[in-house]
Amino acid sequence: MKKITRIEQASKGKTEPKKLRVAAYCRVSTDSDEQLESLETQKTHYESYITSRDDWQFAGIYYDEGISGTGKSRRPELERLMQDCKAGKIDMVITKSISRFSRNTTDCLELVRKLLAQNIPIWFEKENINTGSMESELFLSILSSMAADESLSISLNSKWSIKKRFENGTFKISYPPYGYDWDGETMTINPEQAQIVRRIFSETLAGKGTAAIAAELNREQIPTKRGGRWSPSGIRGMIANEKYCGNCLYQKTWSDSAYKRHLNHGEQTQYLQQNHHEPIVSREDWEAAQKLISQRADEKNISKGDEKYQNRYAFSGRIICGECGATFKRRINYTTDGSYAAWSCKTHLADKSKCSMLFIRDSDLKLAFMTMMNKLIFVHRLILKPYAESLKRNSTSQTLSRIQQLETSLAENADKRKTLTKLMAQGFIDQVIYSQQTAELLSQADGIRKQIDALQNTTSSEATALMHAEDLLHFTEKSSMLEYFDDRLFTRFVERIVIRSRHEAVFQLKCGLTLTERM
Repeated sequence: MKKITRIEQASKGKTEPKKLRVAAYCRVSTDSDEQLESLETQKTHYESYITSRDDWQFAGIYYDEGISGTGKSRRPELERLMQDCKAGKIDMVITKSISRFSRNTTDCLELVRKLLAQNIPIWFEKENINTGSMESELFLSILSSMAADESLSISLNSKWSIKKRFENGTFKISYPPYGYDWDGETMTINPEQAQIVRRIFSETLAGKGTAAIAAELNREQIPTKRGGRWSPSGIRGMIANEKYCGNCLYQKTWSDSAYKRHLNHGEQTQYLQQNHHEPIVSREDWEAAQKLISQRADEKNISKGDEKYQNRYAFSGRIICGECGATFKRRINYTTDGSYAAWSCKTHLADKSKCSMLFIRDSDLKLAFMTMMNKLIFVHRLILKPYAESLKRNSTSQTLSRIQQLETSLAENADKRKTLTKLMAQGFIDQVIYSQQTAELLSQADGIRKQIDALQNTTSSEATALMHAEDLLHFTEKSSMLEYFDDRLFTRFVERIVIRSRHEAVFQLKCGLTLTERM
């Protein structure tokens, strides 16, 4: 009879379970001492709390000071946290509440989904929500919306309070302009900086331009308020600042519903408080400087607004240096025979060692454009007609079909997530499997959405190119040869010009064609 002897398995040493690397995120929305003290309390709390757990390993604390939670793009530490999570340095994130993490519903859900796609849960301490074991995003979405409403309410209350202080003249300017200091209650004159301010106004009234004033201050190594370099736009802003004559204009800017700041061109009520503080220049000199600047703008056909220089000449902002990538600036060159307009690379003007591109005559560029357009008029049937027809064939049919397929896949993905939720609720699958599979599906859905967005952008750009191609074809079919340069035709058909050398310009047309012309 065979004898069987059982040999017991050798006992293995017990291995310790892997510790979770846990990081905390904190934020306060103002720079006040009370808020900063609260931030220190949060940091101390989370460091001691994480290190007290045997199954957790402290992975650091990320904190943003004095920054609003309404948008993730303005919080550098939150961005760093997301980068470290992506790099695999963190297994779990804890934070005080949804409102501390984000007061924007879209941002909050986007961040949660990104972390879940990497199997990194977030624990919101106040609401006691762990995203790794959530059955649905619905509860988080509701709470995020509540946080967004709370942020809007706080913002409206704050705006109302500031407006009241504007009206009764009690608003305090905590960061005064160059030439002034803040003593905690009022604006006081800084003697050294005030001399520079008076010098700027004096030289402006003497006829010196803002570019010349800025260049002179930079040569003398006189720093700006923030320690940087002077610029013509900065000088213009100082001359236009009413605070230098003792007045104070409130609400020069305003924020929209998306918390984006805009210059106030009459959209909101403004409040002017006269004799608010001690002036640096007299009101007569300040008003004279405004009239002089306005007169110069009228002479040069400059209109007030962000696009004033773009609208001044057809070539403005559209000529690109092929060597350094900077835009070209219009200048007047003087010779013994007279003067002529030319376009020069901004980098070359500032430092010839950084860019060797030479200037281009304005007349040469205009002639090159006319030559290019006349060539298109002559051979439009050989070039433009086949090009427009090819854009029609390839434009939208295949793209739209692919978008429909992706939208179907997105709907199927949502159905799978709903099924998973039902299965877990009925006890057929456990939470670990549910979380893993849900995270995979969310990651797939995010990828599908990105593909749809990319295809929609492609469709839009193709349709735009086709529209411009048909416009150019229609013009060349009906037009005779150009005999003079027309600003309107240039802006109608040309996106930009890339200057490769003084003798070669590349015209990039709005229809997508790129044509090279000798000069």
